[in-house]
Amino acid sequence: MFRQTVQSSDLRSVGYDPVNSILEIEFNSGGVYQYFNVPASVYQALMRASSHGRYFHANIKDRYRYSRIR
Repeated sequence: MFRQTVQSSDLRSVGYDPVNSILEIEFNSGGVYQYFNVPASVYQALMRASSHGRYFHANIKDRYRYSRIR
C-alpha cells in the first residue's frame, strides 16, 4: 500500500485502501500497523488534521481493530 509522508512527531506515513477500508500507519518508532474497517471520512479527517498524532490518538487508537505488520 502506498503511504504518504506526514509531518508529525508520532506518525511517519499514512496510507489508505478504500476498497477494503484499511488504514495503514507507519510510526516514527518504526512500527507499521493496519487498522480495519476505517471509514474513508476518518482517513480524510486524519490527513486534514492540524495535528496528525492528536487526531490519531483521539479518533483511531483503541477504536478500530488493528494488526502490526512490521
